[in-house]
Amino acid sequence: MSEYELDDDPARIDNDVVWEFLSTEAYWGRQRTRANVDEQVAAAWRVVGAYDRATGAQVGFARAVSDGVSFAYLADVFVVRAARGQGLGKALVRKMVDDGPGAGFRWLLNTKDAQGLYRSFGFTEPAQPAMERLPRV
Repeated sequence: MSEYELDDDPARIDNDVVWEFLSTEAYWGRQRTRANVDEQVAAAWRVVGAYDRATGAQVGFARAVSDGVSFAYLADVFVVRAARGQGLGKALVRKMVDDGPGAGFRWLLNTKDAQGLYRSFGFTEPAQPAMERLPRV
């Protein structure tokens, strides 16, 4: 991990890296347009990036939306292929949910394949049935 650093400065986020990953590799992000992604990053309550110390290149990302008081939703957590297997996913989640201003919040997220990662941070399946409303087409 020493070859990487985490930073929550929104000005440092490389939207090209975020767009590239979400539009080509993320099963959850492919329906969005580039404008959607740029707007979501700009409007986020908090973003955290992971960066290669040697090159400064962004290699990971996490985004949250929140009311800023008691609730937050974790979204778009990823690590690029070349930087995986070094604990960056865990580090991103830890910086976002445990080490930031939302440490005492109720956090929600959706995932199809990373339950183990999130369980290690105390996430569980909802105790109550969840409801959702999908966009009307």
